[in-house]
Parts: sequence; structure tokens; C-alpha cells
Amino acid sequence: MAKNTKVSAFLFVFLFVFFLVVHSVTAFAIRFKCFDTDMLLKVIADMVVGMKGIEKVCRRRSKTWSGYCGDSKHCDQQCREWEGAEHGACHHEGLGRACFCYFNC
Repeated sequence: MAKNTKVSAFLFVFLFVFFLVVHSVTAFAIRFKCFDTDMLLKVIADMVVGMKGIEKVCRRRSKTWSGYCGDSKHCDQQCREWEGAEHGACHHEGLGRACFCYFNC
């Protein structure tokens, strides 16, 4: 019975801290008008992946994408199908947006 109590307490604390971090990041981003949903999802995904002990994810600019990246869904599809990446997303780079692919390191 004590083991279940410890697990429940751990899950409660983990979820509390997780939502506190997500709320803080979102509030900061909205306040300073730098809200990027792709980046927020990446941060959340990195937190979840880190808890599972899965390989580290490395980011690199797409070698097959050219021009402005306005739709992360298309970037994700191209990274997966053409470059063998786990996923892809559009992110700000300089004055524009570029397609970045994420691979297991």
C-alpha cells in the first residue's frame, strides 16, 4: 500500500510541475509577443521524451526544403518522407522561417 502512495505522490508532483512550467512558458511568450506554438510543442515533447529515456533528438536545417517555410505540416511530411527524420517543423531563422528536421542522435 505504501508503494502505491509513493507512486501517486510522485505523479501528482510531476504533473503539478509540468503544468506549472507549461503555464510559465506560455505566459512569458504571450506577454513578450514571441509565442511560437511549434517551439512550445517541441519543449513539451522534449520533456516527455526525457522522462521515457528515449534517445536525444538533434535538430538540423532541412537539406531538401528551399524557400520560406510557412506550414509545419508540409515541413514535417517532407522531413519524414525525404530525409528519414522523426519529425520536422518551421522555425524562425534570421528574418524568415526555415524548415528544420529532428533526428535521433
